[in-house]
Amino acid sequence: MSVADPAVLQLAMADDARAELLCVAPEGEPRDVVYWLPAMGVPAKHYLPLAAALAARGVAVALHEWRGIGSSSLRASHRCNWGYRELLQLDLPTGMAASRTHWPQARAWIGGHSLGGQLACLYAALHPRDMAGIALVASGAPYWRRFRHGALVGMAYALAPALAALRGHLPGRRIGFGGNEARGVIADWARSGRSGRYAAKGMAVDLEQALAALELPVLAQRLRDDWLGPAASLDWLLGKMPQASRRHEQVAPDDLGGGPADHFGWMKTPDAIAAHIAAWITAHGATATIPHRSGS
Repeated sequence: MSVADPAVLQLAMADDARAELLCVAPEGEPRDVVYWLPAMGVPAKHYLPLAAALAARGVAVALHEWRGIGSSSLRASHRCNWGYRELLQLDLPTGMAASRTHWPQARAWIGGHSLGGQLACLYAALHPRDMAGIALVASGAPYWRRFRHGALVGMAYALAPALAALRGHLPGRRIGFGGNEARGVIADWARSGRSGRYAAKGMAVDLEQALAALELPVLAQRLRDDWLGPAASLDWLLGKMPQASRRHEQVAPDDLGGGPADHFGWMKTPDAIAAHIAAWITAHGATATIPHRSGS
């Protein structure tokens, strides 16, 4: 099946922030579309190989751009800050609405890598009728007790917000973790890492309760050698969704043509990852209907 060149949709959020949404699809009208959320600090364009591999299997993909990264009009600073609230209540609804308009007849699925997978679960929990399921790759909750060197991870959750407050943003490019991240995002992320529970400053909704009520199917692919997403971390995230139909798969180097089965290495050879997602969508799509279009 041939794949069309990416379409670029211009997004304008309610607070005047802007970003591009990259849309990749097979020729013709797709039956399914995955709205994909990147890992922390990773520009959307780096997932074009994954999008092409899915499109080659008949699944359209919309690649979200995080606020402050890549094509985003904003950059984190002392004067420009945001947290999970803006990502969940401003950016994602705008992008999802644009995706629905672009492919009005397609069933909507949501997926993500690392932090993107976590926020995909949170968004799905807030809008369960708007999508058919959730696909996770190299993701998991950041709770410090679920990591091998938990004490060091816990220390990072104390130091990162302090550094971000001092600098006005987390200088991820300099320290080798994430991008240059807003201090509000780092505060929300670190809070979940310390407590093991999700909450967003400025949002009154109980995110843990919403996750517990979620009944959508979830596919979770864990990379065998991924120390940033260990099995215990993924289990903690999946355990928050006891009503969901959860499928957990491990991806080894042999599945990636001998490439590294770690947190980022799979992005260079995503064909097997895409094949699993497409097959899972086909299996669940046989009984799924086009989700409710709430416009939010």
